Amino acid sequence: MTASDARQRDNLYSKVTWRIIPFLFICYVVSFLDRINIGFAQLQMKADLGFSDAMYGLGIAVFYIGYVLCEVPSNLLLAKYGARKTFTRIMLLWGVVSIAMMFVSTPAHFYTLRFLLGVFEAGFFPGIVLYLTYWYPVSRRAAILSVFFAGVAIAGVLGGMVSGWIIRDMEGVWGIHGWQWMFVLEGIPAPILAVIAYFYLDDKPNDAKWLSREEKQQLSSDLQAEQKGQASQASHSFGDALRNPRVYMFAFIYFALTCATLTLNFWLPLMIREFGVQDILHVSLYSVIPNAIGAVGVILIARHSDRKNERRRHFAVCTIGGAFALLLLTLHLPSLFIMLALLSLTSVLIFAALPIFWTIPASYLSGASAAGGIGLISSIGITSGIISPWVIGQIKTHTGSMDGALYLLAALLLLSAATLIIGVRK
Repeated sequence: MTASDARQRDNLYSKVTWRIIPFLFICYVVSFLDRINIGFAQLQMKADLGFSDAMYGLGIAVFYIGYVLCEVPSNLLLAKYGARKTFTRIMLLWGVVSIAMMFVSTPAHFYTLRFLLGVFEAGFFPGIVLYLTYWYPVSRRAAILSVFFAGVAIAGVLGGMVSGWIIRDMEGVWGIHGWQWMFVLEGIPAPILAVIAYFYLDDKPNDAKWLSREEKQQLSSDLQAEQKGQASQASHSFGDALRNPRVYMFAFIYFALTCATLTLNFWLPLMIREFGVQDILHVSLYSVIPNAIGAVGVILIARHSDRKNERRRHFAVCTIGGAFALLLLTLHLPSLFIMLALLSLTSVLIFAALPIFWTIPASYLSGASAAGGIGLISSIGITSGIISPWVIGQIKTHTGSMDGALYLLAALLLLSAATLIIGVRK
């Protein structure tokens, strides 16, 4: 390939990126904010409603029961009906349920709405992963996926800046609690984005009127060349994916990663409170620091992985380093600065492992197996959302500390590193 051809191809993918990624990024940030804002709501909601840490943990877990049950069907529907209709449905329904969280008054209400939120949001992230396989070859995917995992951190930043302010300063306005206002105000953007998605997104490059015929042919040629190169080792049907042992290996690795990331997402405000910070707004503002640093770190590490075209060592460094960072958090050092620095390092390493990981399964799945296989890996792996919040809630309730949970998460991260290094060839 000549330098001119390389520049032309880079310009094409830059055009694709600026067209679809900013909008999907905004949607993903909103979806994740609506998923994790319960972490900030708990600082006031538990006291108002009389919920224990164990009940809160179970409420988080119930979300993932609905999510796991519907994730593979949702991804198969995306492959059949297209991203435009699927993303519209998902965002519209989850937005309505997120707003309805303001009416929670009993554990039954809490569990029911969290379950429905999981059902309606199911398939959104694996749908994005699948959707990107229609537009980008695997050599460009880690950097693109890193944007979405940075979105997780950005959602934490927004949650820290906005949620704490809403909860504290909107308390009592029109007789409504601050945490209720938070669910309403942060839930409204999703239905608006759903309407935009219906008119803005294109299902595949061939549907894109903003691409020329030559650009469509170039994208198709790049993707077909990649698929031919993977033909000897890839599963092609959903049945093949079900019988592929690597799918279950990937699912375990993703399980371990999401156990750690969900802990940071849902328990980070409480961890910061344990550093000695008591004011709700201050807790929220301090949570911005690890999330903001994590967002930048995720993108930089993923881009480095793409430049080197290397995944295994990058993944191992992130997961092993993240495990040791978690262990250092159990030292409970008296310096708030040092503890926030350790929490920031933990966020960078653990979140950076995710986009690197998600570039790997696509090498073993193609054709009809991609939709179901990616959904299967994600749905099995995300059962961590059912198990880990409940386990952590129990540990926190019975010991009064997060230390036992951090030891467990560190062990899982070390196992995930060993599994990928052994199970995936260079």
